[in-house]
Amino acid sequence: MENPLPTYGQYEILVRRYLLIEDITIGSGKDPFIVRYRGHLTGESHIQYDQLAEALRPYNITPLFRPDGDRHAILLIPGLPQPKPSNPRTNLIFFLLALICVWWTGGLYALGEEITTLSFVQQLLAIIRLGWPYTLALLSILGAHEFAHYFIARRNGVNVTLPYFIPLPPFISPFGTLGAVINMRSIPKNRRVLFDVGVAGPIAGLVIAIPVLLYGLSTSTLSTLPQTITQPGTQGMEGNSILYLLLKYLVFGQLLPAPVSYETTPLLYWLRYFFTGRPFPFGGLDVSLNAVAWAGWTGLLVTAINLIPAGTLDGGHIIASLLGERVRKLFPYIMGVMILLVLASSSWLLMAALIFFLGRVYAEPLDTITKLDPPRRLLGVIMIIVFFLIFMPAPLSIF
Repeated sequence: MENPLPTYGQYEILVRRYLLIEDITIGSGKDPFIVRYRGHLTGESHIQYDQLAEALRPYNITPLFRPDGDRHAILLIPGLPQPKPSNPRTNLIFFLLALICVWWTGGLYALGEEITTLSFVQQLLAIIRLGWPYTLALLSILGAHEFAHYFIARRNGVNVTLPYFIPLPPFISPFGTLGAVINMRSIPKNRRVLFDVGVAGPIAGLVIAIPVLLYGLSTSTLSTLPQTITQPGTQGMEGNSILYLLLKYLVFGQLLPAPVSYETTPLLYWLRYFFTGRPFPFGGLDVSLNAVAWAGWTGLLVTAINLIPAGTLDGGHIIASLLGERVRKLFPYIMGVMILLVLASSSWLLMAALIFFLGRVYAEPLDTITKLDPPRRLLGVIMIIVFFLIFMPAPLSIF
């Protein structure tokens, strides 16, 4: 190996404090690093990463910690570019548009068929008067979810934007919004930080969504479903998750929607209905969700989608933190499941397309050697269980 430049010697002195170096590779123009050291770390990786990163800061150099077979590798790369400050006015504009769309949706939902008997001015006043419970409930769930990401990320030194609420008018979406997102503008330090940022949103969202849904269900009423559907495409049924079924059972004392007759064993009926949303339970009994209950159900759906273990979704961050490099082997299986879901319910088509194009790219921290500690691993397993409890195989069925 050629003698390194003087600066390489300075880097090596710093790296040897933390790594028993076995070989050194000077990066060429084709390599993504300036220099790579391989060997074995001498202490706790998460502590040593912080110390080395701080020591290299004056040189505008960023270390990467990577596993390399049964060894460890430290790669030095030029300092990461600092993202430009985002414009909070954009976030505010998106929030106000989402507020209007969600309020509009909530008002229409509360009015139901009564809206056809009102003039335009009466409709507008009624929407303003009736739309706030749904708006408050849904935006509280989405806001708790996104701001939990935001504050945990900021606490851990990750540069993130404020939440972007995505507005959709009610003639496009039955929710008035496509949810909200934040943009992670810097790389998390290690898998523990990535996990904390990823898991914070779903937990915070569920802490709000479950009480909202319980309150909404307790103030909703049971009603008889129609015997026939005279106009196809006009009757919608919300999907069921295990948790949603249990919450309805807790409030009403029965599994809903309850058909007039199972026409088979109850187990087979519910397995088919749970995964396909069919057949429509004509003449059966179901809960007529009020606007607050609809917001709570929407909160469960949004959280379940975010927990899909793919790409940069929250579930992707969680599973990548748990499995490390092995996570990339999951993608074909995830796409296989998404194809089955599309066959069961066309409402998954857009999500399946997004995961196909974006779901294979997982966030990679600066330090991928540091593993999750036992409490985080346990929480990760719990969140996987939660995902299966709230996931809805057939979110919306139109008859």
